Amino acid sequence: MSTATATAAAARLTPVRRQYLTIKHSYPDAILLFRMGDFYECFDADAQTLAAALEIALTSRTMGRDTRVPMAGVPAVSLDTNLARLIKQGHKVAICEQLSDPALSKGLVERGVVRVVTPGTVLEAALLDHKANNYLAAVCAAPNPAGIAPAGIAPAGIAQVGIAWVDVTTGEFTAAQFPLERLPLELARIQPAEILAPSAADPPDWLDAIPPEIKPTAVDPASFNPDIARQTLLDYYGVLTLEPYGIADQPLAVRAAGAIVDYLRYAYKGEHPRLAPPSAYTAAAYMTLDPQTRRNLELFSAGRWNSNDWSLLSALDDTATPMGARLLRRWLGQPLLEIAPLERRLDAVQFFYADAFRRSAAAAALASIADLERIMSRIQTQTASPRDLLALRNSLDAARRLESVLTGADANANSDADSDTDNIAWLSSRLKPAPEVEALIDDAIAAEPSGAVGEGGVIRPGFSNDLDRLRNLSRDARSFIAGLESRERERTGIRSLKVGYNQVFGYYIEVSRANLDAVPPDYQRRQTLTGGERFITPELKEYESQVLDARERMEDLERTLYRQVCRQIADRGAAISRLAAAIARADVFASLAAVAVRHGYVRPILADDGAVSIAGGRHPVVERVLDAGAYVPNDAALDAQDAQIMLITGPNMAGKSTYIRQVALIVLLAQIGSFVPADRAQIGLVDRIFTRVGLQDDLATGQSTFMVEMVETAAILNQASHKSLLILDEIGRGTSTYDGLAIAHAVIEHLHNNPRLGCKTLFATHYHELTELAATLPGVRNYRVAVAEADGRIAFLRRIVPGGADRSYGVHVANLAGMPPAVVNRARELLTELESNANAGPNRRRLPNPTPSPQIPMPLFTPADDNLVDTLLEVDIGNLTPLEAINKLYQLQEQARLLQR
Repeated sequence: MSTATATAAAARLTPVRRQYLTIKHSYPDAILLFRMGDFYECFDADAQTLAAALEIALTSRTMGRDTRVPMAGVPAVSLDTNLARLIKQGHKVAICEQLSDPALSKGLVERGVVRVVTPGTVLEAALLDHKANNYLAAVCAAPNPAGIAPAGIAPAGIAQVGIAWVDVTTGEFTAAQFPLERLPLELARIQPAEILAPSAADPPDWLDAIPPEIKPTAVDPASFNPDIARQTLLDYYGVLTLEPYGIADQPLAVRAAGAIVDYLRYAYKGEHPRLAPPSAYTAAAYMTLDPQTRRNLELFSAGRWNSNDWSLLSALDDTATPMGARLLRRWLGQPLLEIAPLERRLDAVQFFYADAFRRSAAAAALASIADLERIMSRIQTQTASPRDLLALRNSLDAARRLESVLTGADANANSDADSDTDNIAWLSSRLKPAPEVEALIDDAIAAEPSGAVGEGGVIRPGFSNDLDRLRNLSRDARSFIAGLESRERERTGIRSLKVGYNQVFGYYIEVSRANLDAVPPDYQRRQTLTGGERFITPELKEYESQVLDARERMEDLERTLYRQVCRQIADRGAAISRLAAAIARADVFASLAAVAVRHGYVRPILADDGAVSIAGGRHPVVERVLDAGAYVPNDAALDAQDAQIMLITGPNMAGKSTYIRQVALIVLLAQIGSFVPADRAQIGLVDRIFTRVGLQDDLATGQSTFMVEMVETAAILNQASHKSLLILDEIGRGTSTYDGLAIAHAVIEHLHNNPRLGCKTLFATHYHELTELAATLPGVRNYRVAVAEADGRIAFLRRIVPGGADRSYGVHVANLAGMPPAVVNRARELLTELESNANAGPNRRRLPNPTPSPQIPMPLFTPADDNLVDTLLEVDIGNLTPLEAINKLYQLQEQARLLQR
């Protein structure tokens, strides 16, 4: 299109249409919510997307000569609700506001995008889970110097990956660099809401590591440029070097961190959240938990429906603050590998565990503390409400009370129980209140703010002399106007005279038609009504001018003062963030102590010897489902020499799977610094917990149930170390009996004999033949689930005892599951015959004869074999439908059965 043609086309558009198109051009990949009065409107393709996403009407609007465009919109008052729906569907939304007052604008109202909202940049409390972090991540990869990828890493030439992640609602900022093969594990741990990746014509293969439910956000590759990213970070933090942050020697981590900061500048056009300096994350410091292990141990969701109600997190979470809940979730996802920090955590839990008054006092203080991290984020972005500031002030006061509990300074503290305050001094020293912030809020913000900022009821009287003067002026003028009606009635003798106000004419004096003869000469007619006239006077307009001018100036001044207060508080953001982090830790320790007291947990003994010895262990979630005292505790003993593999046999539903999981959960709890559900526990730290449990297929990749089982088992055997803990449930059950038995046998031998492994293993199986391995492999120990049997009935005792089981009791379990009695009775008959055949030798191993079908009458004469052959040859296979083929095959099978009788 030529310049002249484009100019002519633009001339046919309305000014607001040209304004919209100019702004939309800068945000082509976002839904542009264009503020027009009390609505946010969308046009063109955005309107169609919005209408479909929110299930609202799609209309149209004329916006120039011969120009009618699709339109859809939402009320401004319901922005948060609709924004939440759009973000959950994965849309990016650009919010375009009116930047000038329509009442004062001459011509077109000024508009501009104030913020781009994406899943990783959400700030609104209504759009967030207050108990979970909302991470924005950035990922970049690069080939190793030799250009050759280590074995098992695809694609060739890529060896290292840099990743950074930030929660803009809390300021947490972390960066790391590690081998590419760890990327899926770390993404599963972080669970980012949005992932940034450099745009490319051919997306790199490493994008396959990103969870399928997250579509990567492609950004300008320049933001990942090493020099640009480094300078972005230096400028943001106002420093000359990145050395203090521990990432200076991790170039890929620097590139990812710089890309995140650049993206946030794009998302927040004005004030943006202040991020803590990036901290370096070392994967080697934490236990690795792959997605299968997280799912199988039900750390964050449980059951077929992925419910949060019966997860391990729900069993542990007695936190009182959102910061504590988020921290507990992070700890549960990254257990520690060093004893010293774990002992410090256990000391802190012990501090609360030992004294009921201390727990109660801490809980009372914590219950008064709001979400300081996210309040500070809203303060920094100038989106905090006055009630957010009051919540901050009250939280700071409660933090002082919490400090008194931790230091033993509380007047009601039990002095006999305060001898261990030294063990938690590292934490209490971080609970530094901010009295200057408390004082500022007390001085500036009304105790009960009324209305929105700018309506005059937010800033406390006495804080600003200028604001107080405007308030008095407005109040005096309003008092004059309020008394004007009675004075004018007295002066004119018109008893029905009224003083009123509307937004068109302002203040006026209304006189009925019957009294117009009594109107004084200084009344100036403004409006004629059906029943009378409206007038103004010079005096009335003068006071009206004072009221309106004072109101406007008062609104502007209150907004200005409020922003200044927020900026002053934001300047103390780093200190308040450190205080919030300390409060979160105290909350987690108090929560773990409360759970430990309530459910009878004990402090574990930690060691580096690799041995796991548990007396009276229990499953922390399952025991909650049962009546008090109904759960049967069990012992466990594992080490790398004498009892490396616990081979557990027993019936289905008897408790094998629960038992092996509870051992893993007790180890995991010990390595986050929690007390554990047991009578006694000595835990040798493990570097990783592997699990292979459950039957599932992967339709997306075409993998069968057995293939998934083999892939996961292979990964365990290739990645485990001698310090790992393996939870293996029914390896080999997805194929034939002999294949499965052979595979399970070989896996146990490999775990036992491979010098690289020797890892502690709990192996639950129905293959009773495997119990013979204990005679040849010294590290294998046989255990079984005890069963009581009498008069044909069985009872699962839920006790794990030495020895191997010789029966599976599958038919009994089928009966317990509600299988029809006819099926159960027939299964018993078949089981008896099968066992007889097996005892008679391998040559007799075959299926028993089936019972005759009552629907098929027994023939008087046996059909000849050649009749079956003739029937088979007559089948027109090429023209059979699938259903006809099945029916014909069924008929042939019945004829064949008749031949055998």
